[in-house]
Amino acid sequence: MRQRLRVLGFALALIGVGFLVGGGVAFAMTKDGYDSFHALSEAHNVTLSYNDDGQLIDRGSTEEAEAIMQLLTEDWGYPVVESHFDPADPLVNTHSEYMYQMATVAYHVLNSTQTVVLEETVEYNGEVFEAGVYEFEVDGRYWTDFDRAHPIEGPARDMAWSGTVHGLFGELGVGTLTHNTLQMGLGLAGLLAGIGATLVLAGAGMVWVSRGQVALVIDAKEFAATAPKESVTA
Repeated sequence: MRQRLRVLGFALALIGVGFLVGGGVAFAMTKDGYDSFHALSEAHNVTLSYNDDGQLIDRGSTEEAEAIMQLLTEDWGYPVVESHFDPADPLVNTHSEYMYQMATVAYHVLNSTQTVVLEETVEYNGEVFEAGVYEFEVDGRYWTDFDRAHPIEGPARDMAWSGTVHGLFGELGVGTLTHNTLQMGLGLAGLLAGIGATLVLAGAGMVWVSRGQVALVIDAKEFAATAPKESVTA
C-alpha cells in the first residue's frame, strides 16, 4: 500500500511539473505578444486626451467624452475597465481604450452633417430633388440605416461611413480583440500553473503520507509485542 501511494504521489508530482512547464511556456508566449502589441500601439502613437483634473476630454470637452463613453457602455453595452484610462498613460493600448477610440470615430460620424451636391434634378419615389447643394444630417444612422438608392441619403452614406471609417473600425477592432486574447493567455498561464502547483503539492503529500505509514506500522508492532496477551487477544 505504501509503495502504491508513493508511486502515485511521484506520478502526480511529475504531471504537475508538466503543467507548470506548460504555464511557463504560455506566460512567455503571452509576454512576447504583449511586447509586440505595445510596440504596435506606440508606432501608431494614438493617444487619448485628458484635462488637468485627469478627466477624459474630446475636442476639449468633457461633455463630448461623456457622450462617447455613454455610446460605448450603454448603446453598445461594452464592459469598460475604468482602470485602463490613466492620464499618466494616454497611449491607446488596452481593449477598453481601443473600444473608446472606436466609439469616438462612430460618435462623430453619427452626429455629422454631410454636404451632398446634386448636379441635376432627380425624381425619387414621386419626390423631385432639384439640382443644388443639400445638407444632410446623419442623425445617428449606421451604415445599414440609409436608403442607398435615395439621391441624397445614398451619397451621404458613402461620405459619412467612408472607407477610412470602416478601415479605422477594422484596425481598432483588431486591437481590442488582440488585447482581450492576450489577457486570456495570461489567465490560461495562471490556470496551468495553479493546476501544476496543486498536483505537485498533492503528489508530495501522498509521498509524505506513505512514509508516515512506516512509523505507524512500527508502532503497531511494538505495541503488539509489549502489550499484555489478554489485551492482544481481546
